[in-house]
Amino acid sequence: MIQDRPVGELLREWRHRRGLSQLDLAIQAGVSARHVSFVETGRTVPSSAMVLRLAEHLAVPLRHRNRLLVAAGHAPVVRQRPLDDPELAPARAVLEQVLRGHEPYPALAVDSRWNLLSANGAVDVFLDGVDPALLRPPVNMMRLGLHPGGFAPRLRNLEQVRAHLLPRLARQAARSGDPELHALHEELLSYGPAADPPPPDPAAIALPVRIDHRGTELCFVNTITTFGAAFDVTLEELAVEAYFPADDTTARFFRTGAPGDGERRA
Repeated sequence: MIQDRPVGELLREWRHRRGLSQLDLAIQAGVSARHVSFVETGRTVPSSAMVLRLAEHLAVPLRHRNRLLVAAGHAPVVRQRPLDDPELAPARAVLEQVLRGHEPYPALAVDSRWNLLSANGAVDVFLDGVDPALLRPPVNMMRLGLHPGGFAPRLRNLEQVRAHLLPRLARQAARSGDPELHALHEELLSYGPAADPPPPDPAAIALPVRIDHRGTELCFVNTITTFGAAFDVTLEELAVEAYFPADDTTARFFRTGAPGDGERRA
């Protein structure tokens, strides 16, 4: 097992990532700047309570709070269980209710790395005709959307979508420090040259996603929902992406019989 870096180095990295000075963090956490300095330089070993206190004010994701605790010589306190764990059955039931409640329109759940966890049947409009290799678990929705073998060739506004998703993924990778997200971002950049997309409609509430599906152009706007009071790593990292029809053609297409029904699991 590779020894992790000292907790002070990790905390300093998160502080820099959040753009805070030692004094900023000290004021927010209600401690002295001297104490923050001593923790970061290793002159003081913080208690588990202090680690969690600083992590809270640095908005450190739950997954990384355990890493900080272990680096400081303490036991991890945040649980991480797979979504199919029996103890998460109530959470799964809520998730399935949300996905099915959004039918007949597409909705899906992903983890923090955009891997598909579950979806309703209407999501088949995005999966239709894609390279089967991209549908082998774990199915990554970012990759599926921008890969030449995914549904990128069917996106009528691919450059707009790329220009929206890639900076967003870069920010997520920077804020989380997740090397897999950084690698995914580099991979997606390689799928096509950067181009200046046409400016978005200032009257639109969101960037539309326009996709050709068997001769019909479907147009969506989407929202992303997260659980605001999760105390488990898996639940904190879970996000539900719901697609809404952005025009009458798309609404009518789904009202008259969307492809697929029931729930899809990754």
